[in-house]
Formats: sequence, C-alpha cells, structure tokens
Amino acid sequence: MTKRTYQPKKLKTLRKFGFRSRMSSHSGRATISRRRSKGRSSLSVSDIFRKIGKKPKNKIR
Repeated sequence: MTKRTYQPKKLKTLRKFGFRSRMSSHSGRATISRRRSKGRSSLSVSDIFRKIGKKPKNKIR
C-alpha cells in the first residue's frame, strides 16, 4: 500500500498559510481583507493555533 499524500505538519502549514506569509504578498493581503469584510472569526491558520493555545514545537522563522 502506498503512502497517503497529505501528511500534516503544523510548522509547514503556518509558514505557507499563516498571517505573516499572507501579509507578505499583495494577494495575501487581499485574502485577509476579504475575510475581514466577511466577518470571519479566524483570518488565517495562525489564529486557529493562537485560539487553541498551542505553539508548534519548532520555532517559526
């Protein structure tokens, strides 16, 4: 049996979809702004980790 394609990693997720990475590009800022205008309680993946109160084990660069 082959390995499944999705092997979740918290740090990799945060680096790709986190608030800082969203704010670093024009389209990412547009995404955050759309989510704010829609009234989303969590704007990015970083918010979810903050609400849970857990940090990934490795440091985020």
